[in-house]
Amino acid sequence: MLRVVRLWVGGFLAVSAVGGLWAQAQPIPEVEAGPLPAFYQRATVATAKTSIYIGNVKLTTEPFIRNGEVYSTRYVAKVFPLFFMSESGRISITITDDDLRRLAAGERVQFNGEGFDTSEEPRRIEGHADPADERSGKIKVRVWVSKNIELIFNTTYRFDG
Repeated sequence: MLRVVRLWVGGFLAVSAVGGLWAQAQPIPEVEAGPLPAFYQRATVATAKTSIYIGNVKLTTEPFIRNGEVYSTRYVAKVFPLFFMSESGRISITITDDDLRRLAAGERVQFNGEGFDTSEEPRRIEGHADPADERSGKIKVRVWVSKNIELIFNTTYRFDG
């Protein structure tokens, strides 16, 4: 004989058969509105590399330092074999306190930013971070070098302030 048990879970009806539950309530991490831990004041991003038509670009950054809701740092982009296209400059990305709380809760966070090379040529920046834990995870960054050139870097980050 088949026994059906109905259970309300978070406003949804979950049905189980033969006395076992098919769906169980999963704990949802709490996102606290208090002050953020101090380690969010500094983030390290691992060196990233991406391919281009005839070579590759290696992007290296200094640690990102948070001021308000903006993380800023300096970068070096080395282009191989077209070394004369290499550049350096500065990058800033905006990540709100609520974004950091969502990262800590295990959620993906989108971000936007801007960069400028040493000749003040602008670089549009977009990306997202996928947390592995409260302090680290994977990051995907898109950098528009020009209207027609977009570089995509996949790497890791770690909050270590």
